[in-house]
Amino acid sequence: MQGLRNVWYLGLKELRSLRHDRAMLVLITFAFTLAIYSAATGTPETLHRAPLAVVDEDHSALSARLVEAFGPPYFLPPAAIALRDVDPAMDAGRYTFVLDVPRHFERDLLGERAPTLQLSVDATRMTQAFTGGAYVQAICQAEIAEFLQRHRSGDSQAGTAARLVLRNRFNPALTPSWFGAVAELINNVTMLGIVLTGAAWLREREHGSLEHLLAMPLSPLEIMAAKVWSMGLVVLLGCCASLWLVVHLLIGLPLPASSWVFVLGAALQMFAVTSLGIFLATMARSMPQMGLLLIMVLLPLEMLSGASTPRESMPEAVRLVMLAAPTTHFVSLSQATLFRGAGLAEVWPQLAAIAGIGAGFFAIALARLRSAMGAMGGQA
Repeated sequence: MQGLRNVWYLGLKELRSLRHDRAMLVLITFAFTLAIYSAATGTPETLHRAPLAVVDEDHSALSARLVEAFGPPYFLPPAAIALRDVDPAMDAGRYTFVLDVPRHFERDLLGERAPTLQLSVDATRMTQAFTGGAYVQAICQAEIAEFLQRHRSGDSQAGTAARLVLRNRFNPALTPSWFGAVAELINNVTMLGIVLTGAAWLREREHGSLEHLLAMPLSPLEIMAAKVWSMGLVVLLGCCASLWLVVHLLIGLPLPASSWVFVLGAALQMFAVTSLGIFLATMARSMPQMGLLLIMVLLPLEMLSGASTPRESMPEAVRLVMLAAPTTHFVSLSQATLFRGAGLAEVWPQLAAIAGIGAGFFAIALARLRSAMGAMGGQA
């Protein structure tokens, strides 16, 4: 019981120290509000009102159909320009896309001579250029198919035995801000869990209170457990508030009844990453060194966990290695619970994996902390 009291009061001390750390409070507030909102809405993955021009050298019925096919919300109304004006317009940045319909395009197409369209793209506008080419290609192919077959290619399956009908589940409107908000929330939870516990340990060293802890009848386990529960609680409360206020109310992601499973997974994720934060803090002697170590750890956790890039597109070796990271299982759990409404029966393997990895991180960090405190005690 005395050990639990020590852990409780040491945790309260950490919370009081954090209350006076304005820089950390600003970071926490920013990470759970503006950072999530800007990441979800600032760089949309879908095309929106992109400027496009068309060089119509054919002046046929098909070229007129192609011009009329482009418009809001993906494109601005297309502008008609001459071929000699393409390079000056692209150099001036007036258009992101310029579609050139060559002469006799319709005649060659009907004659099965395989004519081609030329699309010029301003690649300096990375977001639009990356996705816009696929949009233009899809629109042109659909219009050409309708012109040749007198109906959309999807309707050509009407006479077949089976017909493919697509329905988008869990996100019917394919709203990209839902995915961006959840991915950013996961990344910020991981980042703050490591930063806060690492800063709490380094704060003891910088303020000279570490010697006081060494002089008190406290075990390394009590000191570490206090930092884990206090900093983990701060991040967990911020995560829950951000999930409700920013992700749900402001961005509009509907929260299923199984959201509590996500909160449980976030608590286990805090246990894992706070232990990792203490381990990194025992290896660093200052916050700048901690920041350098953080870059080496956070980038793989965020880029290879499946939140930004599907794990199926990664090499097999990378996927196997990242199974040892708690963020990989937390991303899978979060997407299952928040998007698909999965319950405890479906995601218990991810919860067990996070708990097991967290226990391993805690044991390694505790051993490192005992070694570091032993060395400090010997020097004193």
